[in-house]
Amino acid sequence: MLRVRATFEKKGRAKYISHLDLNRCMLRTFRRSRLPVWYTEGFNPHPYYSFALALSLGFESSCEILDFNITDDNMSMEEIRDALNAVMPEGMGIVKVALQQQKITAIAKAEYAFSLVTEDSAGLYGAVQSLLSQPEIPIEKKTKKGIKTVDIKPDTEVLTCTDTGHSVDITMYLPAGTQTNYNPTLFIEALRRTTEIPFEPANIRRTAILCADNTVFE
Repeated sequence: MLRVRATFEKKGRAKYISHLDLNRCMLRTFRRSRLPVWYTEGFNPHPYYSFALALSLGFESSCEILDFNITDDNMSMEEIRDALNAVMPEGMGIVKVALQQQKITAIAKAEYAFSLVTEDSAGLYGAVQSLLSQPEIPIEKKTKKGIKTVDIKPDTEVLTCTDTGHSVDITMYLPAGTQTNYNPTLFIEALRRTTEIPFEPANIRRTAILCADNTVFE
C-alpha cells in the first residue's frame, strides 16, 4: 500500500468551497478518478483521506495537503496526479504527489500573503508598523470554550510589508497545526481597531505549510 501525500491548489471560484463541501468534493473526485484508493471497513465503506489543515472560506492556497492510501504499489506518482487532475473541479488542481514523509504533527506554521487595499497606503503602512511595534496585539478569538482574548504578537512574524501606492501588501508566518491555528483575519481585525483609515483585505492566500525550522512540510 502506498501512503500518498498530494499538494493541491484552491483558487478562483474554488476559494468559496467550504471545508465541509471540500470533503464532499474530494469524495466525488476519488470516485470519478477510479483510483484504487483504500476504503474504510464497516457498514458504510468510503475512501479514507484527510486534510492536514482546514482553509478559511474565501482564502486561496497553492499548498493544501491531502493524505490518502493507494492499494496498488505499482502506480507511479505521475499516474495518481494525472488521474485526479482529470476530474478535479474548476479552481482546484494537484500540484505534487509524493509518498508521505512527515507526520501531521510536524506542522508548526503557515505562510500567508494578502493585500490591504486603501486610498491612503502611506498612512495605512504607518498604522501597520505602529501596530507591529506594540508590545502586545490582543484579539478576541473563538475557541471551543467560548470567546477568549489572546495576544497574537509573539506568534506573528511579518516577513514583508510593502506600500504599493494603492495597497499595503503583507506576507507573514502564523502558527498552524494541532495546537494553535491563527489566520490573517485576526491581524486584520486588530489593525481595524487601531486605525481610522478605511481599507479592505484582498487576495488572502496560504502560500506555504511549514515545520518549526521553516522547512516545507512534506
